[in-house]
Amino acid sequence: MAIHTLAVLVENSPGVLARVASLFSRRGYNIDSLAVGPTENPTVSRMTIVLNLEGHALDQVSAQLFKLVNVIGISEMKSSDSVQRELLLVKVPANPVTKGLAAKFDAVITDENDQSLSLEIVGDKDRIEQLLTALKPHGIRELVQSGLVALERGASTLADRTLTTMGTANESSPDNKTADYQN
Repeated sequence: MAIHTLAVLVENSPGVLARVASLFSRRGYNIDSLAVGPTENPTVSRMTIVLNLEGHALDQVSAQLFKLVNVIGISEMKSSDSVQRELLLVKVPANPVTKGLAAKFDAVITDENDQSLSLEIVGDKDRIEQLLTALKPHGIRELVQSGLVALERGASTLADRTLTTMGTANESSPDNKTADYQN
């Protein structure tokens, strides 16, 4: 099995996330990571989905995703052609060793008191795993980690490639709005 990262542009409307997640659930695929957020266009959201699939299954997943009414565009984000990052917030005991590890990994101390430190680190999966491995013997009190987000390198954008050819719903014009047949 191989890790695949998909960037998916979707209409910013209620129920889209549930439909995308249920598509994977129905087919028995596990989502390793899912991050969803707004884009520069208020009518469009972007999902970054990390899956562990065989090669041919990726083609099937992409085809099924594209059949969903609210999906505008899909692109596989290869690590060599994109910038990929995760965010980690972790609470650890406050002591010189954990402060030293924070400095070593360029983590930001976001909260500090006599009992604990809250650290923030943004980086690739390996960097975050290395920090967690180093902190584990000292006691991790709490952690939260975002899903992976990815942006392709260079001037080209997923929105440029898909929105100009496909169009998207425009809330100001009811005639131009894509019907939501799946609600």
